[in-house]
Amino acid sequence: MGSLVGKWFRYAAHKLQYSVSLAFKQNQKGGEITDREVRDIIWKNFFRGKLTYVHWNKFSVPTIAGIGETFLVRKLPTPDPRHVFVGDLVVLKDTKKPDNYLVRRLTAIEGYEMVSTDEKDEPFVLEKDQCWVVSDNENLKVKEANDSRSFGPANMTDIVGRAVYCMRNVVDDGEVVLQHGPVKNSHFSMELDSPVLAVELDVGEMWKSHRI
Repeated sequence: MGSLVGKWFRYAAHKLQYSVSLAFKQNQKGGEITDREVRDIIWKNFFRGKLTYVHWNKFSVPTIAGIGETFLVRKLPTPDPRHVFVGDLVVLKDTKKPDNYLVRRLTAIEGYEMVSTDEKDEPFVLEKDQCWVVSDNENLKVKEANDSRSFGPANMTDIVGRAVYCMRNVVDDGEVVLQHGPVKNSHFSMELDSPVLAVELDVGEMWKSHRI
């Protein structure tokens, strides 16, 4: 019982932090807003909003070795090294198609030195607000993967969320089998997201959005 209450308290704290971040972001984006507008934003998102949404990976090739991936994504209003960590599976805007979103693994952030396996390529350091993302699907060629190996460093500001739960179809002995479970992210993120999953995960609702 104590553990459940603790998760609810942690969930409420995450929700409050997210609601305050949205109000702060709105204030920066559209100029000064009144105290009442700040309270309205916090009230609306804390009591009515959710920290997650369902994303169907319909435009790009499978991120993980599967077919028709559906993810439960935790929203991140201000993506930076304080909120996402190396090892996280993140959702970010496609640099080539602004209306499209990619699900890729975050493997390096600003300050990391990037060294290529090709000796002809010069090493370089990721600049402020830059990150490196790659596909989890090792069966894909570099061009098919559509990740930083082909389009270069991504912007941290393009990250909109972190995938916390995955539902996908895989082929097993010629049959298509549904698999689902929590996404393996960094240790820090999995600790942060555990109360969110405990409260907001609805496999039945994800199934409604899932497609082959």
